[in-house]
Amino acid sequence: MGLRQFIIRRLLLVVPTILGAILLIFAVTQIFDPVARASLYITNVQQFTPENIEAVIKSYGLRDPAYMQFARWFSEVLRGNLGYSRTARQPVAVALTQRFPATAEIVLICSPIIILVGIYLGVKSAVHRDKPFDHLTRSLAITGMSLPSFWLGILFIAIFFVTFGIFPPRRLSVAAESFVHNNPIFIRYTGLMTVDGLLNGQLWITLNAIEHLVLPVVVLTIIQTATIIRIMRSSMLEALNKGYIVTARAKGLSQNEVINKHARRNALIPTITLSGLMVAGMLNGVVITETVFNFGGVGQWAAQAALAVDVAGVLGFTLFSGFLFVAANLIVDVLYAYIDPRIRLE
Repeated sequence: MGLRQFIIRRLLLVVPTILGAILLIFAVTQIFDPVARASLYITNVQQFTPENIEAVIKSYGLRDPAYMQFARWFSEVLRGNLGYSRTARQPVAVALTQRFPATAEIVLICSPIIILVGIYLGVKSAVHRDKPFDHLTRSLAITGMSLPSFWLGILFIAIFFVTFGIFPPRRLSVAAESFVHNNPIFIRYTGLMTVDGLLNGQLWITLNAIEHLVLPVVVLTIIQTATIIRIMRSSMLEALNKGYIVTARAKGLSQNEVINKHARRNALIPTITLSGLMVAGMLNGVVITETVFNFGGVGQWAAQAALAVDVAGVLGFTLFSGFLFVAANLIVDVLYAYIDPRIRLE
């Protein structure tokens, strides 16, 4: 089976997976009473009155059989109406689109660093097994995995911002945020401040955004890279003991060819799985990091919605998370098939 046919087959399998996730999310809504479910159809804060909520219940038949409710709810989802979030004080769809770029900006910067550095150090550690480099790398990985992200974030704020006045929390400074939100000449093309600053010809906005990104990116990089190192090292050690590696060495191939063309390629498969799910998980919101640095991403908002029992907010975020993980699994499957063509035959 060619790569194109494999991708088409995987895309076809995505449809029932998404439908299954949607059905499961809808089933969860049935736990709540009609008054709580009414927030899934409300579009503004003025509708949160007993009279209007009762009108919404009757209008959308929230006391009707479940299959009828599902048809109405799904039609609203297809229109982009995910309800009104009381914690965000705006429609759920708007809350997601406004907050997701903040999370994405952190993830897009730190993910390549995490994956590339993790793979490199994991491979080198396995190749130099039980040597000083391996001991040092393993010590760093264990330390990184052991550090609580909230503790590390607070420590960095205390050292860099409180002591030296650099790398402040929040996404932008007060002046930059006021300029972005109140100046009509500033257009938010992507929602990524580092990119939009350049597209608007406002270099100072880009530099301001970078200054605020440094600490969140460093915290996530330290913690997540440690996991990639350990998985890559373990996979690489297993690959180096395979028969085809012994054969490759017996044929007189150089150490670089054995490591880079044979062992590393096969050892990458578990790491790709972990990396794909890690990136999807971070895009869903790095709750603790966003909260410590008051970054205003989807993770911080989702945590607030859960604490406030914001039904529309939590379910909208859950639906969004489901789509992200399905997309991540699809990308991982395609990368599998590219790296190891044997997977296309399974």
